[in-house]
Amino acid sequence: MVYDYKEKFSVRGKKCIVTGGAQGLSRGMAEGLLENGAEVVLMDLQKEKLEQAVEEYCGKGYKAHGVAGDLSKKAELDRMFDEAMELLGGKLDVMIPAAGIQRRYEPWEFPEEMWNLVINVDLNHVWFMCQRAIQVMRDKDTVGKIINIGSMNSFFGGTTVPAYSAAKGAVTQLSKSIASDCADHSICCNVIAPGYMDTEMCANMSQERKDECTKRIAAGRWGRPEDLKGPVLFLASSASDYLNGAVIPVDGGFLVKS
Repeated sequence: MVYDYKEKFSVRGKKCIVTGGAQGLSRGMAEGLLENGAEVVLMDLQKEKLEQAVEEYCGKGYKAHGVAGDLSKKAELDRMFDEAMELLGGKLDVMIPAAGIQRRYEPWEFPEEMWNLVINVDLNHVWFMCQRAIQVMRDKDTVGKIINIGSMNSFFGGTTVPAYSAAKGAVTQLSKSIASDCADHSICCNVIAPGYMDTEMCANMSQERKDECTKRIAAGRWGRPEDLKGPVLFLASSASDYLNGAVIPVDGGFLVKS
């Protein structure tokens, strides 16, 4: 049988949730899905910015919805998921719990409240969104897709970001565990590990540190949100139905350059 790439790589009509979707990499991933015919609920804490993004996408004829709330709180997260499921008519094909934060302190100064906040957003929210998605997706006729977001800090120890590094390392192992448990329940769980990306999260890095990182990137530039569109479309489509538990660096060659 001829391999129909247009059908296999299509996300048209898929029902999706992307957290953190008002800006940065999350918005880039949501945009890639919307541009190719998916219906997407964007979630974010920043209500005004979220509403602006949704209005822009709806103005282009895309099927975009917004649900605002605090993903660091379990009760809020559950409310947001339930609202999203109502908007999507009770069906979910793709879950991307991509919201993330970073707090920079020397390890001997890292405040307990900042540690808890980063872990709640970067790890706990990921797990609970995955769990809610699994409950909806499992044992269906179609393959559900969970796409988690790691980092170069899933492989390396980051500088002045111990909570972020701990969370991103945990997300990769969590995703492998989900893949192992859910592959025979018609669910794929994979990880995208972005390299250094030109987004709001890295805005507070010193220029000296940015220059140091750029030297290690084989492509010679930092990534942009649109660089994640292709990998997300692949992982969200049926072209990746036999890919499970993978951690895919999207880093311009950062990992392979000595």
